[in-house]
Amino acid sequence: MEEEEIKNILERYKEGRASEEESALLENWYLTYQEPGDDELDIESRSKDLDAILTNLQKGYQKKTIKLWPLFAAASVLLCIAVGLYFYRPSGQPLSMEEVVINNGIKPGSNKAYLTLHDGRRISLTDASNGEVAKQSGISITKNEEGELIYTVIQSDAPGPPIYNTFETPKGGQYRVCLPDGTKVWMNAASTLKYPASFATFRERRVSLDGEAYFEVSKDKGKPFLVTTRKQTIKVLGTHFNINAYADEPDTKTTLLEGSIELSNDKDLKVLKPGEQGETNGSGISVSTADTDQALAWKNGDFVFEGASLRTIMRQISRWYDVAVSYEGQIADLKFGGSISRTKNINVVLRNLESTKGVHFKIEGRRILVMP
Repeated sequence: MEEEEIKNILERYKEGRASEEESALLENWYLTYQEPGDDELDIESRSKDLDAILTNLQKGYQKKTIKLWPLFAAASVLLCIAVGLYFYRPSGQPLSMEEVVINNGIKPGSNKAYLTLHDGRRISLTDASNGEVAKQSGISITKNEEGELIYTVIQSDAPGPPIYNTFETPKGGQYRVCLPDGTKVWMNAASTLKYPASFATFRERRVSLDGEAYFEVSKDKGKPFLVTTRKQTIKVLGTHFNINAYADEPDTKTTLLEGSIELSNDKDLKVLKPGEQGETNGSGISVSTADTDQALAWKNGDFVFEGASLRTIMRQISRWYDVAVSYEGQIADLKFGGSISRTKNINVVLRNLESTKGVHFKIEGRRILVMP
C-alpha cells in the first residue's frame, strides 16, 4: 500500500467518510500498538491529525450510544508512523496494514445454529438451504430466509413414542426457532435448547435450556409451558420473558416482560410480575425491579452494561465473538457502564473499554489477553 493512499485514508477517516474496512486499519492497529522509540516516530508532527481523529470518533459514538466509556484520554495513544507504510507489532516487527485487518479484525457473531434430530443426525443451519430441512413424526421442519427454524404440525396424531430434538447455537452464533406449539425462541450465542418434536402427547410443554434465550410463549391454558435450567424451573401459561442461564455465570437471571411466571428450585418459589427480574443461586431466589433494556440488549443487537464487572463483560465478548479470554497480572476491580452495537468488530468494543485507562488488551489470533 502506497504512502499517498494511506494519507488519503487518514483524511477520509478524519472527515467521517472512511469505509468500515478503512476505519478498521486504524482501530485494529490501536490494539496491537506498542510505543516505538523516538527514532521511529515524530509524535509532534502527527498531533494535529490525531486530535482530528479523536474529535471525529467522539462525535460518532456520542450519536450512536446511550452512554459510553471515556474515549481516548490522550492523543498519544493513536500514532501513525513517519513513513506511513507499516504499523508495528508489540515485538517491534513491522506489520502491514492489510495484515492488521486479517489478524485482528475479529467480526461479530451471526446466524449460526445446529439441529440434532432424535436419530443423532446433526444439521448445520448455516449450510442448509432454505426450505424443509427434516421431517419426523408428523412434523415438518423448515428454515426460512430470515434465519428462523420453524416446526409445523402436519399430522397431530402421528404414531410412535415421543422424540426429542436439540437446537444449539455455537459461540459467535444466534438463531430463532418456532416450536411446534407456536412458541418463538430467540437463542443467544453458546446456548442449547432441548424439546420434544411435538407436544401433542404431553400434559405440559417442557423444554430445557443451557445458556440464554428469549421466549414468546403461545397461550394454552390446558398445557403449561415449563423451562428447566440448571438452577430453576419456570412455569408459564403464555408470556414473554428472557432467561440467562449460562453455566459460567454465578446466578440464573429471569426477566419478565409480559404475563406472569413462577420460578422455583428446591429451596424457594417466587411469582414474577412484568418488569421484575428473579435471580436464582444456591441460597434461593431473589426478586428485584428489572433493567429490561439491559436484559434484552443482546436480542436487540446491542451490548448494554450498567455497573458490570470486567469479567462479566469479557464472558459476553467471548461468547459473541468466539474468542478465548485470559488474564495476566493484577486486574483492578473495575465497573463499566455503556452501550455499543454487537455488529461492531471486536476491536471497537475493546478500544472503548481500554480507553478507561484501567485495562489493556492484546489480540493474539482468536485469543484476548487482558492486562492491567
